[in-house]
Amino acid sequence: MSAQAEAVAAKHCGACSSCNTSELARLGIKVGGWDYMVALAGNPNTGKSTIFNALTGLRQHVGNWSGKTVRRAEGAFNYNSKKFKLVDLPGTYSLLSTSVDEEVARDFVLFARPDVTVVVTDATQLERNLCLAMQVLEITDRAVIALNLVDEARRNGLVIDERALSRDLGVPVVPMAARRGEGISDLLRVIENVAAGAYPTRPRRIKYADAALESAVESLAAQLVAAFNNLPNARWVALRLLEGDASIVRAVRDGTLGAFKQPDGVVNLVQLEAR
Repeated sequence: MSAQAEAVAAKHCGACSSCNTSELARLGIKVGGWDYMVALAGNPNTGKSTIFNALTGLRQHVGNWSGKTVRRAEGAFNYNSKKFKLVDLPGTYSLLSTSVDEEVARDFVLFARPDVTVVVTDATQLERNLCLAMQVLEITDRAVIALNLVDEARRNGLVIDERALSRDLGVPVVPMAARRGEGISDLLRVIENVAAGAYPTRPRRIKYADAALESAVESLAAQLVAAFNNLPNARWVALRLLEGDASIVRAVRDGTLGAFKQPDGVVNLVQLEAR
């Protein structure tokens, strides 16, 4: 790992892939040999595979996620003398863990903590695609929106102000027509800037108008932080608990949330809620 990558790892200690090798191994990801890890997320049919192939070329490996029948594609690319590992997550419409694909994608963004998560969106179906994007932004600060298929959008009379969208979302937005190779160089530059911390992101996160709900979320998030050391996404986990996400509930109950070892043993969800 380069000196710059080590500095970034130290800056984000406890919240990035560089500090989470055991969890990466559990998820079936080979550890080491790269400076930054990038996750590629998106709805089906957004051109995610096209972008993956454009970035990695022939430097790809296909297998299954550990313990799952879901296909996993990994690749690598070099940019500005840095080595990037790229993990293509299953195409999903959400991270609500209602299917194996969604659970795999959710667990990777939540627990493996990639240095950058690129959310590929379809410019012709942007409103629908932003559902997944907003969920990713609830989990991680280090995200990039790849606004793909802008050529199709133009043919349909759609013009998207990517600068305004970037301001609204608080993360960089890169317009692309990946099939034509348009925007690939811009995406590479932005990925490196976000990974290295040169592009400060301030992702927009939903604040609920219902004061009682917002208070419950904040209270539960604070309890999660106290119970699980270095949990960087406690608010999102709190939201999932309030929604009754079975896999998150199970992880809290058996003490495996975030794969952090708890000094006091297993966390009891009933006790957590009662605090």
